[in-house]
Amino acid sequence: MAKLSAGDRLPSFTFNTHLRDSLDSLSVLSGKTVFWVLRYIGCTVCRYDVHLIAKRYDEFKAKGAQVFVVMQSDRSHVQNDLSSTDTVLPFEIICDPDAGIYDLLSIEPAGSMEELVGDGMDALTEKGAKARECGFSHGDYEGNEQQLPALFIVGEDGTVEYAHYASNIVDMPSVNEVLNML
Repeated sequence: MAKLSAGDRLPSFTFNTHLRDSLDSLSVLSGKTVFWVLRYIGCTVCRYDVHLIAKRYDEFKAKGAQVFVVMQSDRSHVQNDLSSTDTVLPFEIICDPDAGIYDLLSIEPAGSMEELVGDGMDALTEKGAKARECGFSHGDYEGNEQQLPALFIVGEDGTVEYAHYASNIVDMPSVNEVLNML
C-alpha cells in the first residue's frame, strides 16, 4: 500500500490492544481519532511520549478526539511497563509486535541508526533528558530498532485528515501541535 495522505481512506485492519482483542480500525472511530505510531514501550523517548499524551488526554477528549498509540510491543511488555510505574492510561496501546500495521500503512524503518537519528540529535538528547527526569529509562528492545514513527488523524467516516511520516525519530508533531490540529 502507498503512504496515506490527507483525503485517503484509512484501511480496515484488526488489532489487539494492551486491554482488548480483535478490534477493527474503522469500527473504533469516534469523533476524530489520532493514531500515534511510535516504536516500542521500552524506548525511553517513546515511553515519554505516552506519558505526555496521558497527561493531556482530557484536552483530547474536550476536542471530541480519542488517541490510540501503536507500538511494536507485545501485550505483556506494555502491561509490565505500565504496572511497574503504576500507570493507568486513559487510552489504549495497540500492540503490533509483528509490525503488520506498520507494513500496511507503509511506515518504513530507517536504513540505519544514523538515519533514525538524522539531524535530530540535539532534539533527541533534550527529549531523552526530559524522559529521564520523569523517571523513564530504556527497557527491553522489541521489534525493529530502526522503526520510524508516524501520526494520523482520522475522521469518524474513516477519512484521513492528517498524515505525517517521520524522517527521523524526533520528527513528530508535539502534543500541542496535534491538539491545535483537532
